[in-house]
Amino acid sequence: MNILDRLAKSKFRGRFKLRVKELEYIKEKGLDTIHSHASDFIRDRVAPAEPINDGKQTPMRGHPVFIAQHATATCCRGCIEKWYKIPKHRELTQTEQEYLVSIIMEWLNGQINS
Repeated sequence: MNILDRLAKSKFRGRFKLRVKELEYIKEKGLDTIHSHASDFIRDRVAPAEPINDGKQTPMRGHPVFIAQHATATCCRGCIEKWYKIPKHRELTQTEQEYLVSIIMEWLNGQINS
């Protein structure tokens, strides 16, 4: 079972869905821009070894990527460690960051096409 299937079975993770407002934002900005935002958010908010306000650094709304981060458990280092087995207290590698962004984008594409 892939990670998105496992996440969808979580009572908490499975409740996240994009609303019309977020879908329109994605359509307006385009997927390349959304991918860039996801990369920036992962790099700046969760990739450091000791992120500022870890566990509270990702808002629950305000941007489609924020919603996707909660749906995909890429919102904080605790969730990343639990779901992806990537240890806390060390900087995420570029490969790990790209993997997490790919999961976010896969989830967003699923929302767009549902």
